[in-house]
Amino acid sequence: MRFRQVHLDFHTSPAIPEIGAKFDKKEWQETLQRAAVDSITCFSSCHHGWSYHPTQVGKMHPHLNFNLLRAQMDACHEINVKVPVYLTGGVNNVAAEAHPEWREINKDGTYSGWARSPLQPGFRLLCFNTPYLDYLCAMIRETVTLFPDADGIFIDIIGQRQCFCEHCMHDMLEQGLDPEREEDRIRFSRQTLLKYYRRATEAARIHRADMPIFHNSGNVTKGDTEILKYFSHLELESLPTGGWGYDHYPMSAAYCRKLDKEFLGMTGKFHTTWGEFGGFKHPNALRYECAAMLANGSKCSIGDQLHPSGQLDRSTYELIGTAYREVAEKEPWCEHSVSAAKIAVLGQEALGEHNSGKREFPGDIGASRVLLELHQPFDYIDAEMSFEPYRMLILPDSVHPGPELAERLRKFVSAGGKLVLSGTSGMDSENGRFLFDIGADDFGMSEYNPDYIQCEPDFAPSFVSTPFVMYAASRRIKVRDGVRSLGKIFDPYFNRTYRHFSSHQHTPYRPEASGYDAGTLHGNILYFAHPVFTLYRAYGAVAVKEYIGRTLRQFAGADWQVETDLPSQGRVTMMHQEAENRTIVHLLYANTILRGGVCEVSGGNLAGRAAMEVIEDLNPSPAFHLSVAVDRPVRSVTLVPEGKKLAFRQENGRIELDMEPFCCHQMLALQY
Repeated sequence: MRFRQVHLDFHTSPAIPEIGAKFDKKEWQETLQRAAVDSITCFSSCHHGWSYHPTQVGKMHPHLNFNLLRAQMDACHEINVKVPVYLTGGVNNVAAEAHPEWREINKDGTYSGWARSPLQPGFRLLCFNTPYLDYLCAMIRETVTLFPDADGIFIDIIGQRQCFCEHCMHDMLEQGLDPEREEDRIRFSRQTLLKYYRRATEAARIHRADMPIFHNSGNVTKGDTEILKYFSHLELESLPTGGWGYDHYPMSAAYCRKLDKEFLGMTGKFHTTWGEFGGFKHPNALRYECAAMLANGSKCSIGDQLHPSGQLDRSTYELIGTAYREVAEKEPWCEHSVSAAKIAVLGQEALGEHNSGKREFPGDIGASRVLLELHQPFDYIDAEMSFEPYRMLILPDSVHPGPELAERLRKFVSAGGKLVLSGTSGMDSENGRFLFDIGADDFGMSEYNPDYIQCEPDFAPSFVSTPFVMYAASRRIKVRDGVRSLGKIFDPYFNRTYRHFSSHQHTPYRPEASGYDAGTLHGNILYFAHPVFTLYRAYGAVAVKEYIGRTLRQFAGADWQVETDLPSQGRVTMMHQEAENRTIVHLLYANTILRGGVCEVSGGNLAGRAAMEVIEDLNPSPAFHLSVAVDRPVRSVTLVPEGKKLAFRQENGRIELDMEPFCCHQMLALQY
């Protein structure tokens, strides 16, 4: 895989004339070269359902009079630019209009997709349990036959929801499944999805067993390892201003880099998201987003949408070039790198919850955000992965291990590993008992919501010494003799109801402690009695984050991998290059700001849009101290690619550096 890719959307209406009329090979080549692009995904077929080359299976765009995909591919290959080929998968308006019986149907009888009624514009979702799958596979086979020199296949909008079309209803009943039971519908949709993966992958590889292939669903689902055999690599779609936000990518990359597959991050040049013509994010935003991809162990992809004329937009590729010329300089320190993190999150999504239909796991997200803001390198792992690389495992809030996993965790702890539990994590889901010795007696859930804690001094937020609200109920625990308590619980006078309430929100706390504890630090197990990570995801309270962070720091001791006074918007990752015998410390720094929001504009174009994170300015960081735990002698520390050697001292298993301000992205090569 290449480092500097473009994903070139081309979803083009049949009402637009002169498709590809301004395609010029030389101009195309020169534009890509100036932008330092080394791979570009081009279209065989689009969501509208049109093909961009002659076809016997589908329908060529009615206003295209030449083989556009062949022209694009030949132009790129002449200048050593790879061309993976895109096919629409889950949506196809041409097919949907010809065969409405192939469309996905919701429980209420409406169509799934962007266009639920004939009067709504948008794309139409199709069901893979209909003859549409035969049609799609025929299109894939034709594409790889017509374009044997394609550098990969990208199939988009892959998923199978609970569908109530005639085919699904019939086949569920034939298999003895009940369409009225959600668990049966989930089971059948999963079965249908696996059928798609198998057949589509077989179709793409009829001529080349090694044809690269990626099936895009907009997210790489943590823990869903069953489908990975159908992927050659991963492409992590994550447009910060398109609804994903700036924290989504590092959280997802923390899992993807553990899957033993090459992967790339995918952002977009758009101010908003796909399908935005004439929209541009600031060049500084794209520079930061590409730097974040490198820092998290991936290669880069930037989304664009080709104008119907076939001409690449000059401003777009100037924007892309600003980022990609920097990427090109940094590639030698990013190739063949693996995570050097010593902390891992073993989250709810990865433990089989991905099949539940849930779209968000707040504890997982909260834990990741806390670690990002604490500047700690971390991975996200599933239960099949090894615990050996890690000194600390975090099971956030609602993780209930089965017997086999529980035994592995006990062995991890007995071998010196540190285990972090919170809320109901670490409990048996059937009997509600703790599977691990947390050093406290359990009295069930508190009747009060919320309650308050007054931390012991070592764990308290730096600016709070009195009880502070935790926004939720806690587990009632009392520490046993000799066990360290995190602090005391203070109950409110009463829960807020219509019968008795006080002030605008929750009831104030009683002046005396409740007799219960906020958590325990017992040997190699740390337990928070509140679902602290979910709370941070929900409220973003700095006091809660500092409480978590100071407690984790005390618990980790010498295993705390990074110490720094870099502000919280800074990010730190560590990637190891074994062949070069070096570790690369990546430092990122940018200020994101919320802009936009719900506002009615003439025609209602923006009604209902939420505010989005935007990067405009890349201000330099302050000067800061950096301390990194290392497990071997370090010969040199060098700023790369600049080549500047830094003074450092190594003592007590750490290297210490006083760092000058930097802008956006700085890499330090620790040479052993």
